[in-house]
Amino acid sequence: MQSGVFLTMTARIAFQGEAGAYSHEACLNARPEMEALPCATFEDVIASVRSGEATEAMLPVENTTYGRVADIHRLLPESGLHIHDEAFVRVHISLMALPGVTLEEVKSVRAHLVLLPQCASFLESRGIKGEAAADSAGAAAELAAQGDRTAGALASDLAAQIYGLDILARHIEDHAHNTTRFLIMSPEADESRRAERMMTTFVFRVRNIPAALFKAMGGFATNGVNMTKLESYMVGGSFTATQFYADIEGHPDDANVQLAMEELDHFTEEVKILGVYPADPRRF
Repeated sequence: MQSGVFLTMTARIAFQGEAGAYSHEACLNARPEMEALPCATFEDVIASVRSGEATEAMLPVENTTYGRVADIHRLLPESGLHIHDEAFVRVHISLMALPGVTLEEVKSVRAHLVLLPQCASFLESRGIKGEAAADSAGAAAELAAQGDRTAGALASDLAAQIYGLDILARHIEDHAHNTTRFLIMSPEADESRRAERMMTTFVFRVRNIPAALFKAMGGFATNGVNMTKLESYMVGGSFTATQFYADIEGHPDDANVQLAMEELDHFTEEVKILGVYPADPRRF
């Protein structure tokens, strides 16, 4: 490198999907100062952060309409990343088409499989056929490239803006509560108390003894710790090896959380904290 010349790395936040995806929208909302980096898969998102190509990862974990995002809970414990923040994004679905096309001309729309049922009432009332696509923002990109005037796409307003499409019907989702929760992750752990209301996420495996899960959870109830999520999933291809994923309100330094976690230790083989982070105000 020449004297006096310094290379600076652009701060990037990686997300899964095409430009204009809801994860892209989450990145712009939560980290407007960072460059958003699209990736093909969740594994690619994690790999980009571990390699240093991106600074943080934006990963969806659950949606109020369709529930848990597949594979995420399996990937998080082995990702080598730590949760720094959570972000809630209201999912607004719009029907878009090529410039100049009217709603009456649209005979079919393409979108990710989970988006189509969320607009079922609107599509049925207008006789529009829904077709599954690998990615909603990708469907918008394909529509712009192919030029089919009888087709539309269901995606975010951001996707319409990026690909130069007209929005023919805005926010047509059936449920007004449709919200996705994202986790923002990075290689370095930060368990400092950065807000009055904190969250702690961890995974654990219970010992193979009767009522182990009941006993493990008892400490949270008796110490007044609110557990907002508890989910189980198989590990290692075994029907008897079960790992649990949990979110609690509170910080590990809180006296009641300390007592609850100590009791958890008595009935578990392994406990791993994935992150300690501020609660998003939209959670409440």
